[in-house]
Amino acid sequence: MSGLIGHTMYGILVAKAAKGRGLPITPIIERHLPSFLCGAYLGCDIQVMPEAVCVDTGRAVGFGTVPLEKSPITGGAVRPWVLVHDGQMYRPRQIHELFYGRAHLVFGWAKPDVSLGVPWDHLADYCALAIRDDISSERGLAYALGWMVHIVGDSLIKSVQPGIRMHLLDGVYTPRNRIVQDQFTFHTIGGELGIDWLKTFRDMAATPVEAIQPHYMRISEKRGELGKLFDEGWKPELQPLLTAVLTENRRWLPRHTEDVLRVAQRDSEEAKRVSGGLEHDKMIQIAEAAGMRQTLVTIAEQCADLIEQVAMQVPEWRGLKRNPSNEWSELKSKWRVG
Repeated sequence: MSGLIGHTMYGILVAKAAKGRGLPITPIIERHLPSFLCGAYLGCDIQVMPEAVCVDTGRAVGFGTVPLEKSPITGGAVRPWVLVHDGQMYRPRQIHELFYGRAHLVFGWAKPDVSLGVPWDHLADYCALAIRDDISSERGLAYALGWMVHIVGDSLIKSVQPGIRMHLLDGVYTPRNRIVQDQFTFHTIGGELGIDWLKTFRDMAATPVEAIQPHYMRISEKRGELGKLFDEGWKPELQPLLTAVLTENRRWLPRHTEDVLRVAQRDSEEAKRVSGGLEHDKMIQIAEAAGMRQTLVTIAEQCADLIEQVAMQVPEWRGLKRNPSNEWSELKSKWRVG
């Protein structure tokens, strides 16, 4: 399991929420939507890579850091997959410990780096500084706006921050209910919004690595306003490794997409098994009753809150004219959520 469906949907809805508010960054998102949505996933989740190798076929399999005891291809043995860079081998867990917290900022840090975490009430300040340092690349800005969506969405759905009151099956975010969330998001919401999931994921994987990512992760040379105000923990010596990781993320995403789409099918036996034996229609009923629509709206609006706060701190954006639309309010009215 991964958050590919969820985080992509958060991005899609945040784009609508931002347009509804008339935020001046909306045209940037619309012009570079694949990069924005890619940032909402790969902007933080650097563990998108294989976990193992099927011994029988030699093919890489799985999802980084998620244990795999047997090959999903043959049912046979697997061996650990490694990323080889500059003569050294790295397991996904090592990569996770090096980079996960640096991308998520407010949680997920390895113990030696916990002090580098960004307090929630300074998140907008941090993001605005990173944006101001790389204001010249519009596509990179779209990617970074997506990165902000991931930070807020992850923090809310994982209850790192309060705000989500949903109780679906056995909690807000659990191994059992994640597949139910995915089924509802993919089929029900995706169907209503007319999302072409395969094309969306393909376009995301085709976007390039953005120069702003090593900067906001403090992996580049310390520079700019971000380097002045958040001056600790910069590790430019890791930038070549991070570049290799981000390249691998994009290489593996199409294969991971295949795995996600297979499990997302209505008749998926794996989805039924993980959910505890629930049929597809029952999953949809449970998600609807638990208030999954409200959860999606809450996440989208809090993400838009952060983006709005950041925009107000960026001189090039602050004075731009707003052009609100009714699309977001109409969607919430249709969904009967606040």
